[in-house]
Amino acid sequence: MIDFLNESPLKDPLIFDTHAHYDDERFEDCRENLLSALPKHGVGGIITCGCDGESSKKALAMAERYPYIYAAVGIHPGNLESDTSIDEIEQLAKHKKCVAIGEIGLDYYWTQDDKKEQAEIFESQLVLANKLNKPVIVHDRDAHFDTMQMLKKHKPRGVVHSFSGSPEMAKELLDLEFYIGVGGVITFKNARKLPEVVEMLPLDRILLETDAPYLTPVPYRSKTNHSAMIYLTAEKIAGIKGLSTEEILTSTFKNALKIFEIL
Repeated sequence: MIDFLNESPLKDPLIFDTHAHYDDERFEDCRENLLSALPKHGVGGIITCGCDGESSKKALAMAERYPYIYAAVGIHPGNLESDTSIDEIEQLAKHKKCVAIGEIGLDYYWTQDDKKEQAEIFESQLVLANKLNKPVIVHDRDAHFDTMQMLKKHKPRGVVHSFSGSPEMAKELLDLEFYIGVGGVITFKNARKLPEVVEMLPLDRILLETDAPYLTPVPYRSKTNHSAMIYLTAEKIAGIKGLSTEEILTSTFKNALKIFEIL
């Protein structure tokens, strides 16, 4: 069962969720009802991200069905065992509702035995993104240095999603004209560096995201995350930056339209 934020005062579609995974099996029994209902709960845009060929195709299918949904296609560092080729990602990326190459990147949390292969796949997708003039959605977990080296080398445009680095790393990304993805983690008690990062970030470089069905904001942390819950993330950021929640939502919505070139 999916819970909605009935206490949210939003009447207009001010939320743009720049990172979700609505192909996830947790949505299997409620996907259609949920995606049909989200616009009634303040959601005006979603990017659902692929992690391999199969999930990228599912993302595109959802984008075709729902006008407010867009897709990103790519090979996640945790999905290297799939037989998805860069050529396949390139063909999928040419779809009219594909707005980014993602989710791509490096992940040293689960394993460090395949660093070379991760780097090769990541780099090939950065090259592809530049070739197609599309932004990237970057996954960086416990791989900050190597991620930055790769981004500095290829200089794509895009966002580091669910940012977990330091304020100094965030500054380096700003210098590369990158955006910073902020999600439900900002509401967690153990979010140490992220509030400091959010405080120093200019408002025009923040993107909001869920990583749905994961990283659900407090006080719904044990429940399945979905795009309407971004209201709580925006509320927390508003408190840090001394602005209204609506100001945060409006600005981040504009940021999403700009970086992903959505007209």
